[in-house]
Amino acid sequence: MTHSEIIEMFKKIAIPFAYDHFAEGESPDPPFICFLYPSSDNFGADNAVYFERTNLTIELYTDIKDPDTEAAVEAVLSENDIFYDKTEIWIETEKLYEVVYQFQISD
Repeated sequence: MTHSEIIEMFKKIAIPFAYDHFAEGESPDPPFICFLYPSSDNFGADNAVYFERTNLTIELYTDIKDPDTEAAVEAVLSENDIFYDKTEIWIETEKLYEVVYQFQISD
């Protein structure tokens, strides 16, 4: 899955999104998504990268628990045959829920 395909996937969710973060002062009202490629988990053979796997993290921010928005994100992931792990935390200082989806992609 390419970066362009990831962008198209986020457009289907129909909420604001940005890579890593929104510029200071430009963060939209929740819900919104930030995503990033924090690391890779490549497979090697013969001292070379044989198969590239990139870890992708999607951070969904909401000011209330929002199962419908989570379901919209999960539906798009399922449409793209993406197996994901999901965690959730409350960020007290920001007064936001953060639902994190983590999975691997490859070209």
